[in-house]
Amino acid sequence: MEEKNSLLKSLIEIIPLIIFFIINAKYGIIIATKSFVVATLIALLVSYLFLKKVSTPLLITSFLVLIFGGLTIFLKDPTFIKLKPTIVYLLFSFFLFFGLILKKNFLKIYLSNLIKLNDIGWNILTKRWGIFFIVLALLNEFIWRNFSTDFWVSFKVFGFLPITIIFTFLQKSLIEKYKI
Repeated sequence: MEEKNSLLKSLIEIIPLIIFFIINAKYGIIIATKSFVVATLIALLVSYLFLKKVSTPLLITSFLVLIFGGLTIFLKDPTFIKLKPTIVYLLFSFFLFFGLILKKNFLKIYLSNLIKLNDIGWNILTKRWGIFFIVLALLNEFIWRNFSTDFWVSFKVFGFLPITIIFTFLQKSLIEKYKI
């Protein structure tokens, strides 16, 4: 059952992005953003109905999709939807580092049912993810400001996801070293 939930969680997060990519290629960024907003709302509903909860990252991301997507649609300016990933990544980084300052490791709270690490391991992993999110924010800024909208959309779907998967995989040795 946990495996099915994990697959469903992944699909809930990736399908709105794929819809965004496909619609952008055919109809442009404004229509794609409308589709993205609708797909995100459906993803929230599916998460709530089938998983009986909505994860905090999905909730934050969805809220920002609605805000920045709404601004993009209303003002017909794609700048806002392009800024959304930067804001999301910086917020995630902020929460991770702020949690460490408060002696409350939010990554540990969120992932402790999946990974068992000692506190040193959790702190290192949290710092790595915090820095990684800053790097992603900077990369998003570089891409959307220096390349076409179509390239940015493609990179959002086919660049950030593989980079994140690779980064996650590279944490394996740290997890092995500090697991309990």
